[in-house]
Amino acid sequence: MQTDVLQGTLDMLVLKALSLESTHGWGIAQHIGRLSRDVLVINQGSLYPALQRLERKGLISARWGESENNRKAKFYALTAAGRRHLGDEAADWQRFVAAVQMVMASA
Repeated sequence: MQTDVLQGTLDMLVLKALSLESTHGWGIAQHIGRLSRDVLVINQGSLYPALQRLERKGLISARWGESENNRKAKFYALTAAGRRHLGDEAADWQRFVAAVQMVMASA
């Protein structure tokens, strides 16, 4: 089963992927897919606007470089502000998941 990423969670997932390693857009999408066992599929049409949004907010930085297959690619890295923001988002997400689980477990 493949699902679209819930509205509002894409930024958090991108930040999490970049907290593990700096990489290009395709690498971010692949990383999220791999970690979710291919349940989460990141659409390129959603990913690149999210990367631009995160860069404008100062949560990630970008630089041009060469990919593994010798192609020009933009590489993204988490900034200190992005790391702090990810911590806040992760805590909020855990509270949300716990609340949904409580509702779903009710009789």
